[in-house]
Amino acid sequence: MSQDTTKPLQDSTSHGAHEATAAAADPHASPQGGEVFTTLLGSLGDHHELNIFFNHLPVLPVIFVDNGLHVYANEHAMEEAGVYSLHTGHPVRVSDGKAPMLDLSITNFVAYEWIAMAIVTILLAFARGRYIKQPLAAPKGIQNVIESIVLYVRDEIVRPNVGTIKRTHRLMPFVLGIFFFVLTLNLVGLLPGCHAATGALGVTAALALSTFVLVNYVAIKDAGIKSWLHHLLGGAPWYMFPIMVPIEIISLFTKPFALMIRLFANMTAGHIVLMSLVGLIFFFKSWAVTPVSVSFSVFIYLLELLVAFLQAYIFAMLTSVFVGLALGDHVKDDGHHHADAHAH
Repeated sequence: MSQDTTKPLQDSTSHGAHEATAAAADPHASPQGGEVFTTLLGSLGDHHELNIFFNHLPVLPVIFVDNGLHVYANEHAMEEAGVYSLHTGHPVRVSDGKAPMLDLSITNFVAYEWIAMAIVTILLAFARGRYIKQPLAAPKGIQNVIESIVLYVRDEIVRPNVGTIKRTHRLMPFVLGIFFFVLTLNLVGLLPGCHAATGALGVTAALALSTFVLVNYVAIKDAGIKSWLHHLLGGAPWYMFPIMVPIEIISLFTKPFALMIRLFANMTAGHIVLMSLVGLIFFFKSWAVTPVSVSFSVFIYLLELLVAFLQAYIFAMLTSVFVGLALGDHVKDDGHHHADAHAH
């Protein structure tokens, strides 16, 4: 007597399809098994909504350049318009499933950059206002903290590497801006329910590109274009040109690339470890792992706090070091002789 072995298989398949359909219909359903880590780590990426303090706020405009300018108040308005969709996690055209030509949307990380710029501006404006009102009074509170940081950056980071006082004063606004901006982004990212924009390659790439432009601009302006081109030989004789120049050009781009990857990797790695430790509680569904998970999470969190300051310091330090290396023998020169040479 034969048995129908296809029915259990069909029932199993139907049951699995039903679960998959239910999960797709309820995106807020609790993740199961290995999906816990996928869900938690997926939250570290960028979004078209503002995720702050565990709130998901659809307040960020969506802007596409795609056969014209398309502007939507938020991602929900974009979905309702029916032209673009975010079902795949990335914006695509509903008609052909292709991404728009150019995405200029204000995303979650862009919003955090604006928040960091606002915080830095307010703090520095406050300290400046205190100096204007009471120029002879001893600094106190946040004013004292900011002054200590500014003096440390000037005397211990910029001045020893770029050589002259004049050049130090010229570079201080950029190096200080980089230091405070990176530090604020890192610290804001450690607040509960907030994101670290420095964990995005786009952000760290923009910072590294700014440093690349500054380093080469200062080298050409202070040392002269002839000296900058000669620097591409790396001190070797002229007949080594075919070998040394490609190597030095690669070196020019390697330095900002290292800046970009170092900041991104350090900030992302800590958050991945922290999320993974928290995910263990939901993965095992047992209170037994909670003490171990929480203990290690607190340790990693404190380590992340140290890394937040350390990465801002390293970025500012390497920026100054790269300027000094680009200037070479001209690092102690104030550049006056170049002005005289041009005058003659």
